[in-house]
Amino acid sequence: MADESTAFTLVLPVLPLDGEVVLPGMVVPLDLSDAEVRAAVEAAQAAARSESGKPKVLLVPRIDGTYARTGVLGTVEQVGRLADGDPGALIRGRDRVRIGAGTTGPGAALWVEGAQVEETLPDPLPGQVTELVKEYKALASTWLKKRGAWQVVDRVQAIDGVSALADNSGYSPFLTAEQKIQLLETTDPVARLKLAVRQLRDHLAEQDVAETIAKDVQEGVDKQQREFLLRRQLEAVRKELRQLNGDGDDSAEESDDYRARVESADLPEKVREAALKEVDKLERSSDQSPEGSWIRTWLDTVLELPWNERTEDAYDIQGAKEILDAEHAGLDDVKERITEYLAVRKRRGERGLGVIGGRRGGAVLALVGPPGVGKTSLGESVAHAMGRKFVRVALGGVRDEAEIRGHRRTYVGALPGRVVRAVKEAGSMNPVVLLDEIDKVGSDFRGDPAAALLEVLDPAQNHTFRDHYLEVELDLSDVVFLATANVLEAIPEALADRMEIVRLDGYTEDEKVVIARDHLLPRQLERAGLTGEEVVLDEGALRRLAGEYTREAGVRTLERTIARLLRKVAAQHELGERELPFTVREEDLRGLVGRPHHVPESAQDPAERRTAVPGVATGLAVTGAGGDVLFVEASLADPETGGAGLTLTGQLGDVMKESAQIALSFLRGHGAELELPVADLKDRGVHIHFPAGAVPKDGPSAGITMTTALASLLSGRLVRTDVAMTGEVSLTGRVLPIGGVKQKLLAAHRAGVTTVIIPKRNEADLDDVPAEVLEKLDVHAVTDVRQVLELALAPAGAAAPEVPVAA
Repeated sequence: MADESTAFTLVLPVLPLDGEVVLPGMVVPLDLSDAEVRAAVEAAQAAARSESGKPKVLLVPRIDGTYARTGVLGTVEQVGRLADGDPGALIRGRDRVRIGAGTTGPGAALWVEGAQVEETLPDPLPGQVTELVKEYKALASTWLKKRGAWQVVDRVQAIDGVSALADNSGYSPFLTAEQKIQLLETTDPVARLKLAVRQLRDHLAEQDVAETIAKDVQEGVDKQQREFLLRRQLEAVRKELRQLNGDGDDSAEESDDYRARVESADLPEKVREAALKEVDKLERSSDQSPEGSWIRTWLDTVLELPWNERTEDAYDIQGAKEILDAEHAGLDDVKERITEYLAVRKRRGERGLGVIGGRRGGAVLALVGPPGVGKTSLGESVAHAMGRKFVRVALGGVRDEAEIRGHRRTYVGALPGRVVRAVKEAGSMNPVVLLDEIDKVGSDFRGDPAAALLEVLDPAQNHTFRDHYLEVELDLSDVVFLATANVLEAIPEALADRMEIVRLDGYTEDEKVVIARDHLLPRQLERAGLTGEEVVLDEGALRRLAGEYTREAGVRTLERTIARLLRKVAAQHELGERELPFTVREEDLRGLVGRPHHVPESAQDPAERRTAVPGVATGLAVTGAGGDVLFVEASLADPETGGAGLTLTGQLGDVMKESAQIALSFLRGHGAELELPVADLKDRGVHIHFPAGAVPKDGPSAGITMTTALASLLSGRLVRTDVAMTGEVSLTGRVLPIGGVKQKLLAAHRAGVTTVIIPKRNEADLDDVPAEVLEKLDVHAVTDVRQVLELALAPAGAAAPEVPVAA
């Protein structure tokens, strides 16, 4: 910053400048016809006679009768005649002067005391100031070149001083008097130069915008003129052609055609009235009006919608059930819901209750489950079973509310929303509409599409749905909406409340074998150019592919594995390495698709199992891809190398961290009755780790798993390999209920676990688990952690297997 100091006090006559500002370094001519200007110059001349030097005046800006607080010391360089012949004086601005109190002096002028301000800058200049000087010169040169003032550019480039360069902006005609006063009263040269740069940059930006607008306006006017002339010429050509062919007015014929189409169409009464009003507007509009094209597009859209078209539902309930069973294995909940819906529709139709309160009997179902379980393909099967048209609407990544409710007609390229387009595409008012990936809908500054879906998916409102483009009521109450989602929590609560949730928790191994045999294998055989007689996969091979080569809730990876296997067989046949027909058995899989990736823990060597050492327990969890097995590892720190305390790793959420604290507190408080050496917990640090550290984990259901792992570590007893568990633990040792029991039991079954421990209050959830899974699992419902430890920990005599150590 500049160092400001008052050099000495001056007594000067005031020369007021109305609406003008002079900065140091500027040379300005002033008209002596003004009495105040003449009085100040004469007083300065009288004072100069008794002193050596040029006459000095104080140039002070005066805005609306108010003087500025800072003026400029000016010297009268010359007195003579101006270009127009009037008397004038040439005055050069020198230095800034802070104005003080008034005083007396010779002549009729106003005399004041002033303190001259000296400005100092560091030498050499800092890098930032140097860059600021370069920026100002570049901006000033740009502005001067635009005005054609090439001779001034070199003069600006030759200015070296920071203060002089900032004051040079006083010549800028685009600055207002207030802006120049701001420059005058800014005594710090660097701050003044920053201000000048900002003012010049803003002016250039405004100038660029103004030039762009003027150019666009001129281009628009030229385009309109050309378009007008061309349209007139085209109209004249058409007129001549009509006269030559004896035709009438095309525009009149077009409006008459739309009117005839509207009157002959099977439209609801209110829609017909709205359409005829638009036809009236079309008749009144000119050919040059853009409104005419909007109206034509709107009328075409309205006339293409199937307002009164409906397909007859297939009320063969048994036949619909057989279709669903043939196209999808498992998924009993959805099949039952569709069967119930058809049965109710049939009874309502027989009793004349098809429409109640203006609403028809549509349905809104949300199919929630992990990827690959058949949610999307199920929608097509539902439409097939009901005898309805099927339309799929992909909502993944949709962020614009107009995608659902449509655009306003005034926008260029406006379209109705996806729901209206789906009905139009189906050609009936009662299709099956699949809203795919509804949990992937986003929201941003353009709106919230999920909020726009509230009316679409509300059975109490969607019989009067209004699209922004159509602006007429559309009855969606007869549509069957099937929404699919991977994660229920990602759907807004208000939207989820309007849908009937049907959970698809994944397939059992038996169901996967059936799906692979009846659906996946035939499809992949066709894609590989093979037939069912050329390549056969026996059931043992399919079962091993489903159990050991893939571990998922759905069947996508299984289908990819089958496709890879068939490609391998086809390639080997073409290379002459294998003869067809060929039956793929279990022992052939390793040579075709490699080693299995998901061998169950029970099938591994005892010394290689994760639970082969104390302190490791097997838990069950629910992820976005379905249920999964989760291992928990615990260890104690050496008392000499680490202090007491709890360390948690594995990217855990707050709820899971609290569960670990509760498990540790329970063992500290009840270790004595459990015959555990709890003294180790006081003196040694405890570390609990959840492998797969890159995957976030949260939830309370790992409580008993962490308690079991710690108890195993303290007691030295191994956790049984065939046992997995899930449940929340309390400080008193109670086992509290959790969610996702079906998904977790399916995961345990896939992982080869035979014994599962669940909370007692979750026994009712076992009704949802397939019977063939329950038959292979020994499920124990417990209420207390003591029961968990008794079931999960191996007897005290069972020691860990000896692992050979390399010499």
